[in-house]
Amino acid sequence: MPEHAGELLAEGREAEVFLQPDGTVLKLWRDPCSRDRARRESAALTALRSAACRVPASLGTVEVAGRPGLLLERVEGEDLLALLGRRALTDTARPVGVWTALAILAFVLAGGPDGFKRRTDHIARIKVEGLITGDRPFLKMLEKLAKADRVKAVIIDIDSPGGTTAGSEAVYEGIRKIAAKKPVVSVMGTIAASGGYVTAIASDYIVARGNTITGSIGVIFQWAQLQKMLDTLGVQMLEVKSGELKAEPNFFKPPSEKAIAVANAMIQDSFRWFTGLVTERRRLPADRVLTLSDGRVYTGRQALQEKLIDAIGGEDQALEWLRKEKKISETLKVVTWKPEDEDSTFGLGLVKSALGLEKGPLTSLLITAKDAFDVARLDGLLSVWQARP
Repeated sequence: MPEHAGELLAEGREAEVFLQPDGTVLKLWRDPCSRDRARRESAALTALRSAACRVPASLGTVEVAGRPGLLLERVEGEDLLALLGRRALTDTARPVGVWTALAILAFVLAGGPDGFKRRTDHIARIKVEGLITGDRPFLKMLEKLAKADRVKAVIIDIDSPGGTTAGSEAVYEGIRKIAAKKPVVSVMGTIAASGGYVTAIASDYIVARGNTITGSIGVIFQWAQLQKMLDTLGVQMLEVKSGELKAEPNFFKPPSEKAIAVANAMIQDSFRWFTGLVTERRRLPADRVLTLSDGRVYTGRQALQEKLIDAIGGEDQALEWLRKEKKISETLKVVTWKPEDEDSTFGLGLVKSALGLEKGPLTSLLITAKDAFDVARLDGLLSVWQARP
């Protein structure tokens, strides 16, 4: 009977729960014949039901801290959170204060349910949604993915019309650093256009739905011309500036030919960068890329025909490619990674999840407000298709 080191986390008449040094939790049952009562706690116990109370050989027995028992399962993720949350309300476990606190702390610091899953080899899934601005938490997550030894491959789930050119560039570079160490595949959703397409071509393989909107290869710089409205209102804007091209073009007067020329030169420079990426990553002739880069959008089927993507499908096709071409094990699970926010520093993100505050009308309203704010604060050159109003 192998022995496992561990500290007693909870003790009851029928079961004991131990916190292991590696952060996992083991639940042991002293009497396998008591499983009918315990079956309410875990579906895994169903496999143990038999008239003779025989123990399947595949489970075996273990000894934890000198206590012999039957190892039913490792408790992790949502099951661990539920166990810790209801122990005080049941008569099958007696809480041990210090270790309860340590277990909850370990669970929080591990990143919640997904954090525990990250402790084993897996395929990471990251989501690129909404406007791409290259925000710091997202870029930091990309850095962690590149360094994470347990991550054997990455799936990028894209549903974005693009964003700032600089933000798209930062995301592209972050993904390329990951791809230098492990295979990366992109899966396009409803839309992956402009900056969203920049994100996709950073990967080694691109899958899109037949009706995905993609392409929109180009750069845009827009501003409103408000002079006539101001004249109607009797408002005159005055300015003093150090040079004739400072703050040009602007809302309050028609741009000069020189200002237009300067803006166009900036646009063309970023456009050359964009088309250069497409030429390099998609291995297409430069003149062909220029033909495709007039700003139009393509369906997934059209994009496949033009060799802007590699296959039609979804995540299943992405996984098939990883397993067939990159020899990624079929046993590896896909685990979603999310950028850390300020709440996660003290585990408040986990508390919100446990209380169900990550979903609901209030959260949806806040997300909508944030999206509107993101659009309003966009500045500089944009690689975006039909930004949301």
